[in-house]
Amino acid sequence: METTELTLTEDWDKVFPESDKVNHHKVTFPNRYGILLAADVYEPKNAEGKLPGIAISGPFGAVKEQASGLYAQKLAEMGYYTLAFDPSFTGESGGFPRHVASPDINTEDFCAAVDFLSNNDKVDPEKIGILGICGFGGMSLSAASCDPRIKATVSSTMYNMSENISKGYFDAEDSREARNAKRAAIAKQRTIDFKNHDYKRAGGVADPVPDDAPQFLRDYYDYYKTPRGYHPRSSNSTDGWDVTGCASFLNFPLNTYIDEIENPVLLIHGEKAHSLSYSKEAYSHLKGDNKELLIIPGAVHCDLYDNMDVIPFDRIDAFYRKSFN
Repeated sequence: METTELTLTEDWDKVFPESDKVNHHKVTFPNRYGILLAADVYEPKNAEGKLPGIAISGPFGAVKEQASGLYAQKLAEMGYYTLAFDPSFTGESGGFPRHVASPDINTEDFCAAVDFLSNNDKVDPEKIGILGICGFGGMSLSAASCDPRIKATVSSTMYNMSENISKGYFDAEDSREARNAKRAAIAKQRTIDFKNHDYKRAGGVADPVPDDAPQFLRDYYDYYKTPRGYHPRSSNSTDGWDVTGCASFLNFPLNTYIDEIENPVLLIHGEKAHSLSYSKEAYSHLKGDNKELLIIPGAVHCDLYDNMDVIPFDRIDAFYRKSFN
């Protein structure tokens, strides 16, 4: 197990204001690979008895001080014990090298969060759910397919990172030639990184935004690069992932067996989101009458990061409560 202690910021450094309706503190817990994860706990003030617990992470390249913390704090106001965590290799969590992602390890991160909640005296272990945002929406479905302790799963504005990295946006790079070109570039960079004893960063969200950039890239800039959502520990707000950091998604697909998820799943997506196809595809594979695709009229991808007038918290609350009964 990783033995290095984590350095956790004690000051409130979230991109959203602190609520006076919840208590907040930081915790750490290990995943099955021995990586120590850092998380923010939010719990309603004056709560009595065991509460339903929700583990939350995402977006891909974000940190718990951004959208996942906002979701966690709001759900705590609604009566849940919530845990917003930084995935392995990012934010305040452990793991080296930094700014690396993995379909396996990041799925495990959710399961490790369930370990923590299942052993918490304030949480009902039979009422544990997860919520993944953006790329961690896909990871949340992966976790739900392999961990039946997860009684309910919410995916918000989901990306399937295996699909995105291996096929590109709108499947524009879905060819053997395009994937092999990516593999060759990553392999070349690995040689250079080893020689330099360092890992080259790929660059975060474009700054400035090119004149011909599509609207969704402008939306990412508006979130990650402005005071609205900028955070110095976020890969997307700074220099991005390592060039080699997401290589495994090229070959190892997420969500192979999501058709075998027996517990309830709620997929939430914006009608105008460039990423809507990921939720529609996932929904087409889910089986049973306890799966739902909720499309928010007029919403774009980043609206579901922090737009409190758009994020359907009442529907999320109703979904969890029905699922836990």
